[in-house]
Amino acid sequence: MNTLRRRLQHVLNPLHLYCRLKEAGLAEPLARRLSRAYERAVYRRLLA
Repeated sequence: MNTLRRRLQHVLNPLHLYCRLKEAGLAEPLARRLSRAYERAVYRRLLA
């Protein structure tokens, strides 16, 4: 269970999302905006 939790923390991390968006070819400003929006809308609610 601890391994699953760690994996989810990594995959759901906004920085991880940013890196995957950049890897997919998105421009840096767009990838940054999307990862910030994701952090505010989803990630922080998951932690609360």
